[in-house]
Amino acid sequence: MYNNSRNIINEHEELLSLKNGNEHAFEIIYNRYSLSIYRRLIQMVKIENVAEELTQDVFVKIWEKRHLIDPDQLFFSYLNKIAANLVVDFYRKVSRDERLKKSIADISTKMEEPLDFKIIHEEDISIIQKAIKNLPTQQQNVYELCKIEGHTYEEASRLLGISTATINNHIVRATKSLKNYLNKNYHLVLIIFFISGVR
Repeated sequence: MYNNSRNIINEHEELLSLKNGNEHAFEIIYNRYSLSIYRRLIQMVKIENVAEELTQDVFVKIWEKRHLIDPDQLFFSYLNKIAANLVVDFYRKVSRDERLKKSIADISTKMEEPLDFKIIHEEDISIIQKAIKNLPTQQQNVYELCKIEGHTYEEASRLLGISTATINNHIVRATKSLKNYLNKNYHLVLIIFFISGVR
């Protein structure tokens, strides 16, 4: 990530240019973040061509909604939120389209770790958010940084001043607590974004 002050200033200027419709600034931002977003999406959907398409969709939305960009906010977190919303939309589409569901299921059966299809609705998202709020404060902080905002364990370690091993322990415990809470309180399954990627 871009931690020194010079890079932060440069990105701020690039985001302002992008917001004003500068295509070169958009290209710089795309080249900087597209691989990280793709890696995040491949964790979430597990299928390469789907992750590639969703990555492109993320940056199409960035361009289309560039007037909404806030250069003073952490841009990578903004990208991750867009990516997460697109994954939600993808699973909703799968749930409504039997042909697509079968096609993805066929791909899934050939994978070492088959994809577990999940359906999520707006009310489910609020339930998930409530479950996260019930976590102990430090677990909640770590989970939101790593699983919601997409920070690496190393970045979360620097931000919170704790070791990466402690970060890992918090993620494992938080994920277990979330699963137990949701299984106990709701007939709900989560999309892979919320339950995958535990190290």
